[in-house]
Amino acid sequence: MIPPSLPAELKAALEQLLQGTQRADAAARAERISLTYRGGGTSAPIASEADALAYAGARMPATYAAVIACLNALTAIRPDFAPATLLDVGAGPGTASWAAAQAFETLQGFTLLDANPALRNLALRLTEASRLSAIDYRLGDAGKALADAPEAPLVIASYVINELGDAARASFADALWRKTSDTLLVVEPGTPAGYQRILQLRDRLIAQGAHVIAPCPHENACPLTAPDWCHFVQRLPRSKLHLQLKSADVPFEDEKFSYVALTRVPLPQRPARVLTQPEQTKAAITAKLCTPAGKLELAVAARRDKPAYARFRRLDWGDALEAQAD
Repeated sequence: MIPPSLPAELKAALEQLLQGTQRADAAARAERISLTYRGGGTSAPIASEADALAYAGARMPATYAAVIACLNALTAIRPDFAPATLLDVGAGPGTASWAAAQAFETLQGFTLLDANPALRNLALRLTEASRLSAIDYRLGDAGKALADAPEAPLVIASYVINELGDAARASFADALWRKTSDTLLVVEPGTPAGYQRILQLRDRLIAQGAHVIAPCPHENACPLTAPDWCHFVQRLPRSKLHLQLKSADVPFEDEKFSYVALTRVPLPQRPARVLTQPEQTKAAITAKLCTPAGKLELAVAARRDKPAYARFRRLDWGDALEAQAD
């Protein structure tokens, strides 16, 4: 399992670029940009190097942590997956590419697409002295740029489909799938709206022959009903710089995200998925599961069943569970 913290070389490069900046100004820029995103806006307010740096310093750690969590879940199901190239759509400062490079040593080619020049310039500077230094970063609207982009065995679209309208999201999903020769990962904010966007893309691509790797252990309709929604949480430590840019006091952040990983490769039965943090009492531990049958179940490990109880004590929200306790 890859830890959620930024790679040391990325963290060092980001902090070096931020040296000499006014942290109060950067924090204000980051907050303004975050408000735009939370309101359903695009990256348009990121118009300068200072904007891009402020945004990356505040948001890269959490976005990276969420993508790494998804890739950890993906590789747990498909440990033999070894992509040679990546297509990172809506790449921003290159966060998902950094995460994929950590997850797959086999990656040799990185194609990134985004329409924001400031974020592209920052991505190129952050990768100058790294394994990603030869990235092919193409500037242009991600939807249109997809038409000329190469196919790849791994395609990632993280925190991007929320910027599109309903009709555009449908055609965008189709375009992503056409460029995917093996596996597609889509990550969105862990809100009810983000989950709905993931669910619509999931259902649309399953109808085109896609198979779900994670988090769902099936291709059936999602068994969750409103007001519940499928999302996960990744906790990550905050550096001193991160605390300053977020104007925060708590030394950690919990990033909520929804995601789906899809593949063209038929899969054997997948393990059940833990949908919330298991509840522990003096008598038992209860885990809410999405099962391979496409149903919700509560699995209970009583304290008297010491092996099962010990196993359930290690379970976290988002984990896979091969078999249920009796």
